[in-house]
Amino acid sequence: MNGNQPNSNSFLIACILIIVAAISRLIPHPFNFTAIGAIALFSGVTFKDKRFAYLLPFTAMILTDIYLGFHFSILPVYGCFAIAVALGTTIKNQPRILPLAGLSLLSSILFFLVTNLPIWYSDMSLYPITWAGTLQSYTMALPFFGNQVIGDLMYSTVFFGVYHAFQKSRKIALS
Repeated sequence: MNGNQPNSNSFLIACILIIVAAISRLIPHPFNFTAIGAIALFSGVTFKDKRFAYLLPFTAMILTDIYLGFHFSILPVYGCFAIAVALGTTIKNQPRILPLAGLSLLSSILFFLVTNLPIWYSDMSLYPITWAGTLQSYTMALPFFGNQVIGDLMYSTVFFGVYHAFQKSRKIALS
């Protein structure tokens, strides 16, 4: 998507992505198996206007958090999705399969590391804010991490694959 302002095609794609991301959070799913991380990476790679790129995952999150409820660790969660957008901007000019898969995995790892720090749960006293509490928090979160990695990779594959096919079909149609 070129230019500083989103065109009608990019706006349509953005709306579809927000809807898909929102639905992925609202339908029954394994914990952390949603499209939000993939959309954050996709928008960072795809949209030239950075404001628009950050708006996509945050809009999907806010719309669904209104329904699901806002929570005490919302800042690190939203911050991790902002990092995923920023990671996507690093390969804007050369979005290839291996770098995309690597960034998808990296954003999943960062999400896991940041959001499972016991400090975010201090209000709930889930884990003591000690080294042992931190290890316990990460250990208990491993199943969620697996779901997130699989979900991020799967949704990224779908989004980038469909987008690539769409771009390729437009080039063929314009030829």
